[in-house]
Amino acid sequence: MIYKKDANFPYPLLTNTSNSYENCEFTLDVQLQENTNSYLFTIDYTIDSEFVKQMLERNKAKLILVIQSKDNRFFELNYGESKVEINRSRISLNKRTTIQLLIQAKEEISLSENEELSPFYTLLKDELSIPKHGIVGFSNLVIFEGSNEKPMDLFEKKLNPSLSSDIRIDLSSETIIINYKNESLQFSDSSHSGALNNTYVYMGMQKALYRFILTYGEDGVVTLAEISIPEDGLDFKLYNLMNAKMVDELAFDNIDEVIYTISDKILEKYANAVRRLYQSGN
Repeated sequence: MIYKKDANFPYPLLTNTSNSYENCEFTLDVQLQENTNSYLFTIDYTIDSEFVKQMLERNKAKLILVIQSKDNRFFELNYGESKVEINRSRISLNKRTTIQLLIQAKEEISLSENEELSPFYTLLKDELSIPKHGIVGFSNLVIFEGSNEKPMDLFEKKLNPSLSSDIRIDLSSETIIINYKNESLQFSDSSHSGALNNTYVYMGMQKALYRFILTYGEDGVVTLAEISIPEDGLDFKLYNLMNAKMVDELAFDNIDEVIYTISDKILEKYANAVRRLYQSGN
């Protein structure tokens, strides 16, 4: 479970709001990345208590990452572990996800040698212990309110009857522009218009990523960790999106794979929309 405030425990607890420990904190920071198959949580935590750290090092206690979203999920961590990759099939995240790190006793822990407790416990600590499976401490909460980084945010649509072709893809300094010769090409009269436009979205992504490689790559390859953050607005959005989706390398021969990773199955959604229209037509 998630602890949002200090609960009543019959022994001292390491938290950021409790007075049980003197000058000790248990802080957590989490970075979330995702791709089509998995979520990657990069965890940075600080435990100021030497006593608690010794319990972890001696395998008398363990770390548990709690992720609360549509439901609660618990993941045991090794002490010092900083990255946790979780398959999407094992966890469901919604727009508001709360994360906390717990320390749980693996055996009964005596507090008699804990010199970091507040003076209140000086005469009591010889009699105090944390039971097996009891909570030793819990961190602050890290809350994700959801991501705004969606592929469609990269796009804008324009109607241009003077086009010499049905569709033209332009790249501005901020967006990928899909120009349509006439409105019917947008499927604006269909409830599935968004998904039916995904073929044009795919074309735009190909063109934008191709330019990205030409601008920042060497020999047709861009290693994202080795380039400077782009100043161009559109390239900056693509750069952030690829990093958020854990894309390490972009090349001419993996553009389609990268689009699949960063675009949330846009061609599958297009195919499903066409299938539904076909079925309703029959």
